[in-house]
Amino acid sequence: MMTSLRHGLLAALLGVTLVAQPASAQQVADLDALLKLEAKVKAVVQRVLPSTVALLSDSSGASGSGVVVSKEGLVLTAAHVIQGADEILVIFPNGKQVKGKVLGANYSRDIAMVQLPQDREWSALELGDSKSLEAGDWVVSLGHSTGFDANRPPPVRFGRVVSKGPGTFLTTDCTLIGGDSGGPMFDLQGRVIGIHSSIGRSLANNNHAGIDGFRQDWQRLLDGEAWGTLSLNPFANPDMPVLGIGMGSARGQRGVIVDSVVQASPAAAAGVRTGDLIKNLDGREIQRGGELLQLLAKRQAGDKVQLGLQRGRQSLVVEVELMKRSELFKSK
Repeated sequence: MMTSLRHGLLAALLGVTLVAQPASAQQVADLDALLKLEAKVKAVVQRVLPSTVALLSDSSGASGSGVVVSKEGLVLTAAHVIQGADEILVIFPNGKQVKGKVLGANYSRDIAMVQLPQDREWSALELGDSKSLEAGDWVVSLGHSTGFDANRPPPVRFGRVVSKGPGTFLTTDCTLIGGDSGGPMFDLQGRVIGIHSSIGRSLANNNHAGIDGFRQDWQRLLDGEAWGTLSLNPFANPDMPVLGIGMGSARGQRGVIVDSVVQASPAAAAGVRTGDLIKNLDGREIQRGGELLQLLAKRQAGDKVQLGLQRGRQSLVVEVELMKRSELFKSK
């Protein structure tokens, strides 16, 4: 495993990835720095490996991963892994198997909690902080890819944060495949900073539920509540910051045409009108609707952004205070 880990480190550090590295990425200046980084990653893996578990539901047949985060036996995982199950089989890397009780789940954030038997103290890992992460920060990812395999430990992926948002979601270039869902992502101190949620459009674009979402919902999860709507598309998440417009496009036209404006939305309050052409956001040029969504996903509800508009022959800039999708459409 450590040989493949070294290859992964070299690939990441030399830029051999499927996505351009962020401008703010931490740089490794020389071989000595690379070896120190490798030693740090190895230390993290050795510490976190025993608490990275595989999950298997007898009732639904679903499988995934999870991580033990308290000596009382609380396991964090993804909501879509435990969906439809009251109990789930928890398998440790050494092959030990125990039954876990499914507690609560917030399907909108794709986060869930499982309780191990409370007849002993469990080896547990510390929670970190996902809000403070920035594009380019190093992360270590584990998961029981393709399900538990007694012939090998959970594969290790090493990479960087690509972007943050929407809400508490994160995107990294740590490649995920089936079985990784619900597995943990760590910072270089070995603290849990995220849980694997879904694969993006490329192997280098992977979505993770940030640990801050767990913190915000902790008591409800512990109490066994289940709420929200499952969507593995982060852009459909209720925490996604929105303008409150319908987007259109025209052949040969750069920018996003405003097809409609939702009543009582941030866009309506700022004076955006149907037919306006959105040319930029906070000075960043926008050519297509997807680019606008990507920029919005990196903001938070309550942030104020400057929209550059073309209205007929007039160019103007309006300030819009973003709102959560759930807040906007709850009032409809």
